[in-house]
Amino acid sequence: MRPVDNLTFDLFAEPEPAAPAPALPLDVLAILRDWSEQGLLRHLDTALARFIAAQDAEAAPELLVATAVLVQMEGRGHSCLPLATLVADPNAVLAWPADAQDSLNALWAQLPARLAPWQQALARSPLVRVADSAPDQGQPLVLGGPADAPLLYLRRYWDYERQVAAQITERSTAVLPVDAAEVKNWLDKMFAPSPEAFDWQRLACAVALRGRFSVITGGPGTGKTYTVARLLALLFATAPEPERLRVALAAPTGKAAARLKQSIDASLKDLHASLGGALDLEALVQRVGAARTLHSLLGARPDTRAFAFHHGRPLDIDVLIVDEASMIHLEMMAALLDALPATARVVFLGDKDQLASVEAGAVLGDLCRSAEAGHYTPETARYALAAAGQHLPAAYLAAADNALPLAQQTVMLRTSRRFGGPIGQLAQAVNTGDSVRALALLQAGEGGVLRLREGTPAHSVWQMAVEAAPGRVNYQAFAQALAARPAPALGAQAHTAWVRDVLTAFERFRLLCAVREGEWGVAGLNRAIEKALDAQGAITPRGEWYAGRPVMITRNDAALGVFNGDIGVALPGAAAGAGLRVYFMDGPELRAVGVSRLAHVETAFAMTVHKSQGSEFEHTALVLSAHAGSVLGRELVYTGITRARKAFTLMAQAPGLLATAIHSPTQRASGLLRFLEQQALVARVAPVAVPLDELAPWVD
Repeated sequence: MRPVDNLTFDLFAEPEPAAPAPALPLDVLAILRDWSEQGLLRHLDTALARFIAAQDAEAAPELLVATAVLVQMEGRGHSCLPLATLVADPNAVLAWPADAQDSLNALWAQLPARLAPWQQALARSPLVRVADSAPDQGQPLVLGGPADAPLLYLRRYWDYERQVAAQITERSTAVLPVDAAEVKNWLDKMFAPSPEAFDWQRLACAVALRGRFSVITGGPGTGKTYTVARLLALLFATAPEPERLRVALAAPTGKAAARLKQSIDASLKDLHASLGGALDLEALVQRVGAARTLHSLLGARPDTRAFAFHHGRPLDIDVLIVDEASMIHLEMMAALLDALPATARVVFLGDKDQLASVEAGAVLGDLCRSAEAGHYTPETARYALAAAGQHLPAAYLAAADNALPLAQQTVMLRTSRRFGGPIGQLAQAVNTGDSVRALALLQAGEGGVLRLREGTPAHSVWQMAVEAAPGRVNYQAFAQALAARPAPALGAQAHTAWVRDVLTAFERFRLLCAVREGEWGVAGLNRAIEKALDAQGAITPRGEWYAGRPVMITRNDAALGVFNGDIGVALPGAAAGAGLRVYFMDGPELRAVGVSRLAHVETAFAMTVHKSQGSEFEHTALVLSAHAGSVLGRELVYTGITRARKAFTLMAQAPGLLATAIHSPTQRASGLLRFLEQQALVARVAPVAVPLDELAPWVD
């Protein structure tokens, strides 16, 4: 019998209770096909099961079912399938509607009720590699994880998790030499005394300086880019040859990349003034080039997963700052770490509580699983005092069995300096699962900042978005800006000012949806808003392209300089009779592309919450559909709320949707943390327990 994770199956275990009638492989394929026809599974989900059956004539029903569910799970963002959970409760894994569960239960009645026979069925197949005990022969499936909680992977996701864990462990265990006294001297100059008992921003700078891999996480307004700007200044101040420091900025989307560059430049200029010329930060600003999307940074190639930069041709950089890291999926993280030079530092910024990536993986969430608790070692506590002048509270020290190297390079910022008031309180209530407080805050509607509408018809959504109302920011400001187009005779300068006004007005408000289809989805609301603005005379949508059409780029096109997530507005050029061009604004800079050259766009009056990450709006309206299903979760609501700067409106198709979402945190199946723990043991960095009384000089 082939072992799983070095544990052999018990051949003398009690036999399974008699099942009604064993399911035959061909019967299973027919059932899977029926489920695909009903829309319960995708046709893609069953395609790999059919391939397995064609390649392995003895494929067991358990293998075929697990394969189809695995592919379906990957499509929902999971990197693997927890086999024990599937065997015990398939409804918990698939989350099908009640009327579909009878057919699921009927099949499960014909399959083994215990985990061991499933493991044995998978291990017997030549198309499944049992991790750590069988040779790699290119099998499409990998069975890993511990024997009592096995994980089934598609081969490439198994490889991605191993690669990411190995890279992170290698980088986070490489402690670089640091002159702690010099670092503290600079941090004292860069940070004003904090009113808080512990300054996590100072610690984040000191920690990132000593390692090649760091994570700085925190919610809105906690100062992630403020902190990393000071980190860059610290690197510049302590570098042996600062004039040769090569810094790159990146983010998953063009919008997020532009915001990162603007924030860092503004922070560096403010810091330059406060340092009184002690450091030439203007030179550093010049050395920090334009922020780029990750696809652009790595040199994405059309119609292929390959990138121009990789382990054999690494990026030419010393420091990489990556913002909105929650949006980075597992495959991209593997490619990014693979392309980094061995000597480079990389710092990831992001909110661990936001929505994970659309594609498989929840890398930042996995990496920050213990960020709130800290789990810092005595050595980190000593370093925090010496380099940052901060006494780590004893509550954040590690127990002997959970001090991963990664934890020593992860800092969570905990104080929001701008995201307070009712919106911040609402976000906190959602994040902690307190639906009662969240509803109370929305119903109170303090100062008109928060609004709640539950059980309303769909037309109330688009009416709220387009109709003028005192004190409400919506698309009326956009319509008014469109109407103020200057005469061509006024010249290019007036036209440029008008374009800026239109783009700025559009960015003040956004409708964010949980789903794409239906009256309460992106497609339905975009059509409804177009009709409403047409009736007002603000736009004339008589074809695909019209003046005033806001669009989002849906596919990277490096030749045109547009990337997935970029948002612009179609407007006529400056000259009389000029054709339509889509204008984009990157900070103060405008760029334009002819509409005929943009093949991959979608109208963007309404957009999904996923697509909004990396953006902020003066007024955000979150729209919850009663048909959102498992998409409707706590992270989606939290992300929608935190897109709002000054006002937030929640509109729900039915009462109770908000509470349901808040009580449904998203859990993505992953084995990344287990790989990190294994890598830590391999690297011989198992932590040592130190009595708390020995830490008195370094902790509170």
